[in-house]
Amino acid sequence: MRLLNQRLIVAMLLSTALFACSSDDEEEVITVAELTEINEQFSAEVVWNASVSDGVGHYFSRLSPVIAYDKVFVASRAGDAYALDLTTGKKIWEIDLSDIEDQRGFFDDAISARISGGAVAGYNKVIWGSENGEVFAIEADSGKLAWKADVPGEVISDPALDSNMVFVNTASGALVALDIATGEQVWKAEQTVPPLTLRGVSGVVASAGGVFVGLATGEVSVFIVESGQQGWTTEIGEASGATELQRIVDVDVTPVVFGDKLYAISTNGNLAAIELRSGREVWKRKYSSYRSLTVVGNQIFTTDSQGHVYSIDRNSGLELWSQLVFTGRGVTGAVSVGDYVVVGDFEGYLHWLSKADGSIVARHQVDSSGIYDTPVEHEGLLYVMSRDGDFEVIKTPKIIEASAE
Repeated sequence: MRLLNQRLIVAMLLSTALFACSSDDEEEVITVAELTEINEQFSAEVVWNASVSDGVGHYFSRLSPVIAYDKVFVASRAGDAYALDLTTGKKIWEIDLSDIEDQRGFFDDAISARISGGAVAGYNKVIWGSENGEVFAIEADSGKLAWKADVPGEVISDPALDSNMVFVNTASGALVALDIATGEQVWKAEQTVPPLTLRGVSGVVASAGGVFVGLATGEVSVFIVESGQQGWTTEIGEASGATELQRIVDVDVTPVVFGDKLYAISTNGNLAAIELRSGREVWKRKYSSYRSLTVVGNQIFTTDSQGHVYSIDRNSGLELWSQLVFTGRGVTGAVSVGDYVVVGDFEGYLHWLSKADGSIVARHQVDSSGIYDTPVEHEGLLYVMSRDGDFEVIKTPKIIEASAE
């Protein structure tokens, strides 16, 4: 029954997301693709695993682990946060972000911290944000609270760290810079938020003296690190259709800086390559996504709302290959590991695809609750958490070709 409910929910969500594709104002029903047998070239190896409380449940979330200081930092939506030993998974410290200041009485019920942004690590701190508009800075070594700050709006994407500041993009349209030592606000930039947007906000990337962020208006913009003054703005979303739903153009995916260019994608518009300094559009292609972009070498990997996976040439924007067998499976963004890219799906499977041609070479199930966000890669290992909080560190074996006789 639970598996059936999962399939119904995913199909309903996808049909809603693709409503704009219908030409006759009727909902387009999306069939959830069944997994078929594959010629597995290897079996993934679980190095260690752990439990992260109750995970994120059925909520929309981009909560992900972060690796720093020989530790893995993970948290549940409710607010249980952990530092785990990078090699063994042994717990180093544990805190409750829902009662970080120890104010809950003995008879008081626990209230979820609604953690949904981060984690990011730097300056010997780990940063998480919440739907309550709170930002937590935790000492990486001890797990003690360094500071807590209130920001104007939900934090549902990754902050960024640079120049002794934390940059947070909120669902209310405020981009806020906080002092990394104290949590005090350094500057705030207000952005326009349309009346109707998707449940998602672009994360922040800081590079070359700029803070880059996608906007709900279908644009990508840069703000000066020191002052918050807005620099260039480039439009990549293209509103089309007769209804407000059909005209949603949010840029909810964190832009990727690679060399002297920035790559960004809209939920209903385009994938674009943009000059980092000037904001000039280098090329633009018709792809739409709300999942994370990955840029490796001369390839860009992206997944769309239907569950299709694409490899695109970074220099020209030309499509190199597509993999269409995951239709309706709610796949995550693609993460690069060795010669492969890996995506997760709503049934908790990870799928390894060849970077060369998109063929599926291996499969591994974490659990049946589903993989809700792009796995994290670190030194050849994948770090992935399921909706129920099952956390695994996975090794991708190298394929040893048989020597020619």
